[in-house]
Amino acid sequence: MKKVKKAIIPAAGLGTRFLPATKAMPKEMLPIVDRPTIEYIVEEAIASGIEDIIIVTGKGKRAIEDHFDRNFELEANLIEKGKLELLEKVNQSSKVEIHYIRQKEPKGLGHAVWCARNFIGDEPFAVLLGDDIVQAQTPCTKQLIDQYNETGSSVIGVQTVPNEETHRYGIIDPISTEGRTYVVSNFVEKPNQGTAPSNLAIMGRYVLTPEIFEFLSLQETGAGGEIQLTDAIQKLNESQKVYAYDFEGKRYDVGEKIGFVKTTIDMALENEEIRDELYEYLLKKVNELNITIK
Repeated sequence: MKKVKKAIIPAAGLGTRFLPATKAMPKEMLPIVDRPTIEYIVEEAIASGIEDIIIVTGKGKRAIEDHFDRNFELEANLIEKGKLELLEKVNQSSKVEIHYIRQKEPKGLGHAVWCARNFIGDEPFAVLLGDDIVQAQTPCTKQLIDQYNETGSSVIGVQTVPNEETHRYGIIDPISTEGRTYVVSNFVEKPNQGTAPSNLAIMGRYVLTPEIFEFLSLQETGAGGEIQLTDAIQKLNESQKVYAYDFEGKRYDVGEKIGFVKTTIDMALENEEIRDELYEYLLKKVNELNITIK
């Protein structure tokens, strides 16, 4: 059985929820304190043992390539000033090979993954979406890779969401469970309100066998008129078992404004440099607004 060594990070979306900020800046480059969102995703892949990453980009995404490129002038400046710890942070992504391919048309997540088919070849691979940041003792992608190594089958990361939010996600219809692993009968993309078969939602982390490309190559459109990865996963599930895994860790939704703000506050409160001053500021704002903390 081949090891999971490659990962796809789709980053071709237009980021319309964050306009006008994303008119000229990729949403994946929006900073959470002092690091762009996509850096958290790349670092999770590295920590999970991934050796090669392909980032699927679109028009106006050149800043992503520039960010992960070497900047020798900057590095020399940091060395001269003795800022070696900051230099290590800047060069974190150099521990993995990063490649790029352009999704020429915005046809959906399934199409973005399909664009990377030649890079993946006949190997199993991970997919990490940039709208979800997961903090966990064991990296989320590593948890899924461990499950793949046990089962030899595709594994989809899931977590529980409130029933009223199930229409926003791909949802699984579980048959049985053993520990945190589910056998699944159906994967449903964004079911209509009140029709979801469960409240276990697909959360932007996947380990897939290369056979998924057979179904993505059909280019069939689904919800929203786009080529949906969830639909291809369901077809794959009909020919070979696809598991769901309720991964451990705290998931942050940075794909919407309020989730992005909450993530920024949480990350800032973990930053030793600014957390005390921020904490005092938040307490001051609570008092000014006369908010009762429950």
